[in-house]
Amino acid sequence: MRQRSPIMTACACLVFIATAPLLINGFAVNNNQILFLTNGFAINNQKVRITIPSSTKATIRRHNKISSSSLHVAREDPRKSISAAPSFEEYLKQRSEIDETFQVPPPDYDNEIPLTYLELVNLPRHPFNEAANRILIATEKAIRSMQKCELDNDELQQQQQTAKEEEIPISAEQESVYANSYVDLSKVSTMGFDYDYTLVTYTQELLGLIYDMALRRLVEEKEYPREMLESGLKFDPFFSIRGLAVDRENGWICHLSYTHKVASAWEGRHRVSRPSLMAEYSGKRSLSPSERKRRLKPLNDLFSMAECCLMADTVQFFLDRDIPFCPRSAVNDVLGSITNTHISGDFHKLVAQEPEKYFEEKPHLKQVLDGMKAAGKRLIFVSNSPFWYCDAGMNYVVGPDWRDQWDVVITSAGKPAFYTEDNRPFREVDIGTGKLKFRQVLQLEKGRVYTAGCLKELTQCINWSHPLSSSSDQNDIPYDDIYSPLTSPTVMYVGDSLFADLVDAKREFGWTTAAVTPEVGWEIELQRKTEFRIAGKAIEMLLNSLRLYQRQLGTGLRTKEDLEVMDKMERLISSWRDEQTRLLGNSFGSVFRARYQPSLFAHSLRRYCDLYMSNVGSLRHYSPQHRFYPESPKLLSHEIRGSNPGAFHTVYFLCAQYLIFAD
Repeated sequence: MRQRSPIMTACACLVFIATAPLLINGFAVNNNQILFLTNGFAINNQKVRITIPSSTKATIRRHNKISSSSLHVAREDPRKSISAAPSFEEYLKQRSEIDETFQVPPPDYDNEIPLTYLELVNLPRHPFNEAANRILIATEKAIRSMQKCELDNDELQQQQQTAKEEEIPISAEQESVYANSYVDLSKVSTMGFDYDYTLVTYTQELLGLIYDMALRRLVEEKEYPREMLESGLKFDPFFSIRGLAVDRENGWICHLSYTHKVASAWEGRHRVSRPSLMAEYSGKRSLSPSERKRRLKPLNDLFSMAECCLMADTVQFFLDRDIPFCPRSAVNDVLGSITNTHISGDFHKLVAQEPEKYFEEKPHLKQVLDGMKAAGKRLIFVSNSPFWYCDAGMNYVVGPDWRDQWDVVITSAGKPAFYTEDNRPFREVDIGTGKLKFRQVLQLEKGRVYTAGCLKELTQCINWSHPLSSSSDQNDIPYDDIYSPLTSPTVMYVGDSLFADLVDAKREFGWTTAAVTPEVGWEIELQRKTEFRIAGKAIEMLLNSLRLYQRQLGTGLRTKEDLEVMDKMERLISSWRDEQTRLLGNSFGSVFRARYQPSLFAHSLRRYCDLYMSNVGSLRHYSPQHRFYPESPKLLSHEIRGSNPGAFHTVYFLCAQYLIFAD
């Protein structure tokens, strides 16, 4: 296996520095490791130090002229306009001032880069504009060099597992609790938890079981072709994600951006072309609010992945056999079959009989709940599932005495009606028989189990004092409304379904909300892979190149040739995004991104959830008095660029370095 030279290491480090302003704002590591102080650049006195394996250490000297003016590292004059940044040509003139320790990389760069990736970096050329071509050529060489450096770096890491000691371990990121807003756990007096996919999580066998049961209902109750049972249709865990929507009018499965645009759609198992999307959705890939309400059915929770897969397979079955069908009827039939499968309780019985097959183990759940109780927090169990099913799952993941940890246990709650209705009385469940008792419930007692109810009834049936009523701070005035003490940010609810569990809790009652999103853990692991990093950096480089290209063209009208180059560049970016989708292992890509924009799911997560985590066990890493601080909430381009003025011009520096390597 070929040993990477110090030059290759420096090459990889330059890519990291050049893209840092686009990715990171503030990161510090001790000793000789990376120290990001300004715009993502590492500065230590008169040198820029980069952590690399000890066998191939390199130092990049910082030259005052380049650092202070060209790279915007020194900020002596914050009033200097960003437009005063040097041109691309000026960067090239400064090439001779770069440290001579950087040498030309080996000429066999392309020999080890995957063929597919090579095809994605063949940038177009302008037939007449040589200045524009210099930008395109430099970008192409930079991307090729970046690919090679990333691959070499990955190869070296396989030999030296302790390399890059400054990186946060994947397990730590997967088990982190992420904050969208400031949350002080010490002020949370009551914590509520959902059951399905929150306190308990399931193996893939459960979604396969739901799929099979719903498919049989389609055939036996709706008289769909019996051949569907014999054709080998099975749940595909790699097809769908949650946060999608089905269009009742055409049966398409759609992935929506935060602006409600259809970023991508699938008809059956075939992706819908962009021209078809434009034609279907009024030339703008979006629907009016009234049309969205009439046509789109959200598929937001993890159970809906079976629903989505069965929908696509049913449509594809009809298309493959040229069977005429009504898309709206097919959508309604599939939705109805899935709903009836849940309501019937058939799959619940099978799961309860074989918990080890369908439930995942939760070794840290009891530790989390015990820690919250020890800190004096009240625990409320609120689930839409029946008691006997909850009992089976909690017995498996916690133990037979699981109810001792909870102050209130409510099953078959009927969320979100539990939040929105105000005239649903509680009924007590007989723990031995599972039947409902006739007696009126006037007070909720620990150790007993209740069903139905609503938040208004809950506040009337408990005798808890308001958490602020004993406060010595005169500014902490207790809430004065009929829902007190449960209408306040001092109540935190943890659940997996945004709209069934969390939206109304946040919007109507001001609760602190925490979402369980296992996709966070999965995607962090995938996005750490070399191929994904290459795709992400290539996209950033191409986008910056397009910005520079247009700047070079000036403010006049574009020629046909100008626009052809831009069209080809945009198609390359789209191909790189397709590659990211492929690497994520499903047809729709990231749960949190709809192509290049945040997804509607991510937007809702940001809007309605204060915290989110991959699993409830992540809370064990935090004190019951921990204070969560959100990341920078910048959403608009001028805010992002304003905090990183060098980011827009980063490609100048990047391309200049790689021209040195490639000349």
